[in-house]
Amino acid sequence: MSEAIRYEVNALSTFVERLFENAGADAEVAQVVTRVLLEGELLGHRTHGLNLVSRYIGGMLSGQVKAQAAALEQVSDSGVASLFDGNYVLGPYCVSRALDCAASGASAQGIGIAVVRRAAHIGCLAAYLKPYTDRGLVALVYSSDPSVGLVCAHGGVDPIYTPNPIAAGIPTRGEPILLDVSMSTVTMAMVSQCRDNGSKLAHPVLMSNEGKASDDPADFFTSPQGSILPLGGQGFGHKGFALAILVEALTSGLAGHGRKDCPDQWGASATAVVIDPRFFGGLQAFTDETSFLGQLILASRPVDPERPVRLPGQAGLALRSKALAQGVSLAPTLVADLNQLAAQLQVAALGH
Repeated sequence: MSEAIRYEVNALSTFVERLFENAGADAEVAQVVTRVLLEGELLGHRTHGLNLVSRYIGGMLSGQVKAQAAALEQVSDSGVASLFDGNYVLGPYCVSRALDCAASGASAQGIGIAVVRRAAHIGCLAAYLKPYTDRGLVALVYSSDPSVGLVCAHGGVDPIYTPNPIAAGIPTRGEPILLDVSMSTVTMAMVSQCRDNGSKLAHPVLMSNEGKASDDPADFFTSPQGSILPLGGQGFGHKGFALAILVEALTSGLAGHGRKDCPDQWGASATAVVIDPRFFGGLQAFTDETSFLGQLILASRPVDPERPVRLPGQAGLALRSKALAQGVSLAPTLVADLNQLAAQLQVAALGH
């Protein structure tokens, strides 16, 4: 098997930006989308990192996805609350604009919230957070897709909603705490990965269309379709199910566009909330508390001495630091895919 090759971050960023620009994206959109996808790669979210470049550009070339900043419409803005219509613009650009808008509200009045409807695929939610925690801001992102049903209700069989992730960036005295959690037992990417690898899932996290829990990805890809169990599985799935409904309300509900509209194209509903602790107990008090809690957690006795307790995002941030210092490790298959796209778009290939 060929070994992964490391690429310098700035060179890789320039290469991907050129791919998007040559495919028709505005320079601003290309830069923002590249930054988000590359950040996902740096944090170790490989299924939602540079692996998405071909998918995004394929959507642009087919006309399903837009890549012009002017196509993103700001429908309303009160200074604290904003609504955007993505009009199927590349999702990372839509969410980044929403977060920036929410951050402006937070910096002015303590909290800001911005909602986006009809954004194209938005990638890894954790990839958006660090620029805001670096400024001492708490950033939260919620997401759903009203055009898709993948996860069943607790006690139900039929797929109703998407994994509906919640992500949050929490500043501390050191590295931030970064969490990114789906309201389903597993992600769709994991189910597809196991199917492609010919392997079973680690646990019975699927519901077959006959109403039986299963660890076989084949039981999802059936007709009628199977479903993914809510977070908590059969035993405690009522908790993940309840949180998923909350995400639906905070995204599609606030966006005014959701499942009732029967959209026939992938289009994320996303909500960004940014909070400035300076307007509350103060940033120092906030980071004193989050840092103290973090130290309590890290000092707690592990079940397995070989596997110390970690904070959410700690492993990803360690991968990020290594990649920034030594280069980003890319699988040969991904490099080949990117270079095939480069040839199509008349961009110089990614070297070794």
